[in-house]
Amino acid sequence: MYKDERDLLDVLKAELAFLGKGGYGRSPRESWSQPLIFEDSPTCMNYDSKEHAEPCSACVLFQLVPPQFRGKQIPCRHIPFNAEGETLDSLGRYSDQFETEEVFGDWLRKTIATVEKEQQASRAEGNGPSAPSGGQATGAPLSQKLHPKCANPACPIAFRWLAGGKFFRFRPESAASNSKDKGAPSLLGIPGIEHYWLCEHCSHVFTLAFEENQGVMLKLLYPELLAAECPKQLTAG
Repeated sequence: MYKDERDLLDVLKAELAFLGKGGYGRSPRESWSQPLIFEDSPTCMNYDSKEHAEPCSACVLFQLVPPQFRGKQIPCRHIPFNAEGETLDSLGRYSDQFETEEVFGDWLRKTIATVEKEQQASRAEGNGPSAPSGGQATGAPLSQKLHPKCANPACPIAFRWLAGGKFFRFRPESAASNSKDKGAPSLLGIPGIEHYWLCEHCSHVFTLAFEENQGVMLKLLYPELLAAECPKQLTAG
């Protein structure tokens, strides 16, 4: 069975960026359909792969679902967002899309802050790896894993040649020397070049850039959107 190896913090931050960019707005091609939070997001484990969907129990978000709701068909609809116990399921019955996104955004920011504190405490005790902060994360090269995917560590979309998106390439002095999988052959067969790919959706929200002593980093194309959504989170240590 598939195992979702994404970091929860990466997924939550990517979801907040998607929300801030208006990712849940109505599509002009499907004006009758309002995108569903979580389910129609690039962070969904089964996004763009509905024909071969993995069980929701394998998703990294499953840990946030209360035990009594984990048997539901769509468990993420039952994640409580506040002390009142509001969920996507309950909000969908009496709130409009604006109100739902407002409650969802507040929950994302609070949960991100909580997870960051927990990871910081874990690192202080020497029990866990460093998590990305400031809206950045290390991009994953196509050669890093047996099954290449989008460079956004929070995105589960597998690489396909005809799937659109955007390619990036960095020379050894900027990328290969910083890759976790040093010496891996280039997917495109070009010696000395490390290739990265952002899927169609992530390429509209993020870009990749090389930073000295950090390597290839995932960055928001429009950081002011995230700053407007959560200024405190961006300035946190």
